[in-house]
Amino acid sequence: MLVGCFFLLLLAYFSLTIGIYEITIKELLDTIFRMNPSEKLDLVIFQYRLPRIVLAILIGFGLGIAGAVLQGVSKNGLADPGILGINSGAGAAIVIFMFFFQGTVTSTNWMTIMIMPLFGLIGGLTAALIIYLISWQDGRLDPQLLLLTGIAVGSGFGALTLYLSLKMKAQDFEMATVWLSGSIYNANWMFIVSMIPWFLICLPVILQKTYILDLFQLNETSLKGLGVSVEREKSILLLCSVGLVSACVSVAGSISFVGLIAPHIARFLVGNQHKSIVPLSGLIGMILVVGADFIAKNVVAPSEIPVGIVIAIIGVPYFVYLLFRVKI
Repeated sequence: MLVGCFFLLLLAYFSLTIGIYEITIKELLDTIFRMNPSEKLDLVIFQYRLPRIVLAILIGFGLGIAGAVLQGVSKNGLADPGILGINSGAGAAIVIFMFFFQGTVTSTNWMTIMIMPLFGLIGGLTAALIIYLISWQDGRLDPQLLLLTGIAVGSGFGALTLYLSLKMKAQDFEMATVWLSGSIYNANWMFIVSMIPWFLICLPVILQKTYILDLFQLNETSLKGLGVSVEREKSILLLCSVGLVSACVSVAGSISFVGLIAPHIARFLVGNQHKSIVPLSGLIGMILVVGADFIAKNVVAPSEIPVGIVIAIIGVPYFVYLLFRVKI
């Protein structure tokens, strides 16, 4: 955790100082501690770069923890909010919102920013429910069927999203297209405020129930013998993870593979106890998203690559590797 925090701070420093407008460490410290404030530096740091870094940290934290929960509940190491279609369900619901409120969805409208996560929650829960019902076979959740169903449901919601976005006005279509590719280029403090309530509600519940995720590694009979209300606990954990994913999708679109990679690295580093896996997955998720955003905004500057594409470049080969490893 200490090493991870060091890397995160290092990435945050690089992200704050490196870009089209270079900032020295003296200028950074003078601006942050108000020793020699400059209007131009205030604009670059506090209005553009710092909100983007904080948003990337929250998104990585939420997706990393959601991935760890989904893998624990489903007993499937390939589970990820993006691969299972939960991202797509949340994204489709938010695009439906954009479609019916065209011209009013902006990055400065408080009402729309606060409502979008609610639509994301509805869409994510709908996708999760469909996947859960289809994957339930012979009184248990089939891990292989879960993965295949998630890919199919995600494709269906993706097709719906594309259809609706093509029906939008030009300005709204452009906004939806950039957002769906997984981008945080228009980050602001309002987006951050809209995410915080969801984290305050969902994270304490997940952290309190990490021991349940350990017990889920046992079979259903053993769990019931220990007095665990299996379906109730699964529903609570699933609801909380979908809530985190919805908050992330509402401000950044669909960013896949963070929830897949982070828990695997965490398990490799600290073993199989979820009280350690869950927070470490969140930290690794932060590092992944902040690092990907730094690459996305600098590698082809002044243009940008969406963060989701940068992470996918890493995530797709890793997913293929895991497929061969588990022999699905």
